[in-house]
Amino acid sequence: MPRREGGDVAAAVQPVPGPAAHVEVRGISKHYGGARALEDISLQVSEGSIHALVGENGAGKSTLGKIIAGAIHPDAGDLLLRGRPVTFRSPREAIRSGIAIMDQELALVPTVPVIDNVFMGVERSRRGVVSQSVQRRLFAEYAARIGFEHSPRTDTGRLSTADQQKVAIMSALAREAELIVMDEPTAALTRREAERLLETTRDLARGGVTVIFVSHFLADVLALADVVTVLKDGRLVKTAPAREETEESLVTAMLGRSLELVFPDPRPPREGAPVRLSARGLSRPPAFSDIDIDIHEGEIVGLAGLVGSGRTEIARALFGADPASGTLELDGRPLRHRSPGRAIRNGIVMLPESRKDQGLVMLRSITENVTMPHLSAVASRGVVRRGEERRVAQEVLASVDARAASLSMPVSSLSGGNQQKVALAKWLIRKPRVLIADEPTRGVDVGAKRAIYELLCGLAAEGIGILLISSELEEVLGLSHRVLVVRGGRIVGQFDRSEADEERVMRAAFGGDPSRRNGGEEMRIPDVG
Repeated sequence: MPRREGGDVAAAVQPVPGPAAHVEVRGISKHYGGARALEDISLQVSEGSIHALVGENGAGKSTLGKIIAGAIHPDAGDLLLRGRPVTFRSPREAIRSGIAIMDQELALVPTVPVIDNVFMGVERSRRGVVSQSVQRRLFAEYAARIGFEHSPRTDTGRLSTADQQKVAIMSALAREAELIVMDEPTAALTRREAERLLETTRDLARGGVTVIFVSHFLADVLALADVVTVLKDGRLVKTAPAREETEESLVTAMLGRSLELVFPDPRPPREGAPVRLSARGLSRPPAFSDIDIDIHEGEIVGLAGLVGSGRTEIARALFGADPASGTLELDGRPLRHRSPGRAIRNGIVMLPESRKDQGLVMLRSITENVTMPHLSAVASRGVVRRGEERRVAQEVLASVDARAASLSMPVSSLSGGNQQKVALAKWLIRKPRVLIADEPTRGVDVGAKRAIYELLCGLAAEGIGILLISSELEEVLGLSHRVLVVRGGRIVGQFDRSEADEERVMRAAFGGDPSRRNGGEEMRIPDVG
């Protein structure tokens, strides 16, 4: 992917001469109780540039973007728009000044047509009556500008996430936004969808729109941005031209150290390790059919395949979340669980694909999220012993190195990496026999990824059987003792650690001959974020 050229940039605090600043922050700070989100941040974003903010989860990059967009009010510091001090008390005030935000959770109404989402709140009218003809003309202009190809009357909820992102961009254009804050815009996209969004973002910048690009996908940042700012623990580490940076240099700045080895070396299962979980003929047409899987004690089995291949559906069936035919055995004993509750009692637990929708209760406290599946362990006669509950939560959270200012805080207040650690910690109060980990590092930064990798390898070393599902092929290959490839709801390939490589796995996933070596065909492998 070509990198954009140009874009003069500020140094860490003292800016060098260059294009006029579209927006500037001076001494911005934000605290939540005793927790520091941002401390004395000063930087400039040049007019018409793409300025990336990177850092570990919890570094403050999203907070800074939301302060610029009026969604969060800082405790101290100044915000300047084209050299003039401004104070935004809401996103609506920022929009009136030409600043819009595309948040991770898109603010779209799924049940209404696309065109209504685009112009909601900024309807074009004549004499008090909405002018449909004007809106259709403007919609066509916006759609052509960013490559949106669906009908304006299509229900928004029927679109892919990538197309909903484009609707959000058109909504910003309808509000005459001259600066757009994009907060993790590619996190939920496939690689191809992400590349299209990056190209759309380049086109916006070429047309004069300034973009603040918040992301933990370093490859996307380096391919797209003119300027990159690194934040760590709420402080600014450096600002530099993106063309002068590499993934390694950014990681070093983010972590304060070099991340030399991405994946820990998983300890092999002991010789003759018994089968923990066995599935035979597991079927749930049309999602998957005739699935045979063995997971040994202490083994990490990777489940690879393209999006839509049936990986998650297989995992949900093993966990009892969806009904399926076939047979299951746990430690050699026939097993039949018809619900996740029964699976949990049998010692099979699951880290789901979406921690926000399926893994955590976001508005409840950290402690409650950890102990919720195990209330009988911290209750007497139906009454929760709060002291015991806190002790148990503190102990298990320490074991996964989850960090929070207070365990009484809602879990939604944590960074993505710490949320994922909480989602994992709740299954460790009672040691499971099998852990199903579906996209265990989605939405977490490179430092938190390494910590989660070490946790998974540590759990396997304790004898827990692990089924690992990930869209990042490097993750599957780096952690697994054995890799199974799923295509069209069937297992089409199996590779030991010594023989598994990107080319073999991708050939199997796409339907080629996994034994044939590269014959010139380009293979696109997912990037490590």
